[in-house]
Amino acid sequence: MKPILLFLALLPVFLLSQTDVQHIKNEYAQLVEKSSYGNNSKTGTYYDINGIKMYCETYGQGEPLLLIHGNGGSIVDFSKQIPFFSKKYKVIVADSRSHGKSIDKKEALTYEMMADDYAELLEKMKIDSALVIGWSDGGINGLLLSMRHPEKVKKLIVTGANLRPDSSAVQADVFKRVSANYTKFKDLFAAKKDKTDLDYQVLKYKRLLSEQPNIDPKDLQRIKIPVLVVGGDHDVIKPEHTLEIFRNIPKANLWILPNSGHSTLIVYTDEFNTKADTFFKTKFRTIKDRDREF
Repeated sequence: MKPILLFLALLPVFLLSQTDVQHIKNEYAQLVEKSSYGNNSKTGTYYDINGIKMYCETYGQGEPLLLIHGNGGSIVDFSKQIPFFSKKYKVIVADSRSHGKSIDKKEALTYEMMADDYAELLEKMKIDSALVIGWSDGGINGLLLSMRHPEKVKKLIVTGANLRPDSSAVQADVFKRVSANYTKFKDLFAAKKDKTDLDYQVLKYKRLLSEQPNIDPKDLQRIKIPVLVVGGDHDVIKPEHTLEIFRNIPKANLWILPNSGHSTLIVYTDEFNTKADTFFKTKFRTIKDRDREF
C-alpha cells in the first residue's frame, strides 16, 4: 500500500449515527439547563455599550478569547467551550444586543450594530485585541468585527456563518421553512393588538435571520488575520457557501466536519476545542506550489 493510502486508512473515523447525535443533543440540553453560565453573579457585569446595557461574563486568565453566540442564543450556549478554554485563556462571553440578559429597547437590529458592540465591549474592558470564535450569527459578527475593527481581532474562527440570506447560501429546505415562518409571524404580529416585549424581540430575531446579512464576498479580502472557516457537511449553511467564504479570505484554513449539521462545536466538542486551541497557537502556514504536495 502506498504511504498516502496507508495514512488515509489509519485516520480515525468520526462518523456518528443518528442515535449518537440524539444522545449528544439530549446531553447538551441537560447541560445548558443546569449551567450557571449566563447567570453567574460572581463574574457577570453590565457595560454601557452604544446605547444599550450589554451583559458579559469572564472566566480564566491569559490571552483574551471572545466567544460570540448565534441568533436567539446567549452565553450559556458555550457551556462546552468555557470550561476548556478558561484553563488557557481569559474567556470573554457576552449576550449580544437584544439577546439574553443584555438590555436593548431599540427596534433596529443589525449584524453591523452587534459587531460594533463587541468592538466597544473590548474597548471598555481595556483589551486591545482578542482571539475570536463565532458560531452561526456569531460567525457573521466575527467576520464583520474583523472588517470594521481589524485592530480588535488577532485570529478568528467562524462556524456556520453566511454572507447572505438566500438559497445560494442556505440549504433549500431550511430556507423555505425560515422564509415561510417569517412571513407567517409578520402577519400575526401585524394583526395582534396587544404586542408584548417578547413579540418585538422575536420579530427582530426573525427579521435579522431572513433579511441579513448582506456582505459582498470581495469585502472579505480586507480581512488580513488568519481565519479558520468551519462548517458541517450537512450544515444549515451549504458547504459550497462555506467554501466561498474560505476562498475570499487571504489567510484562511477550511475545516468541514463529516455527518454534522450546524452545531459543529457541540457534536464534535473535543475535536473542535482542541483544533481551535491549536489554530490559535500555531503560526499560519502559507501553502503554494511545491508546498501543496505535503
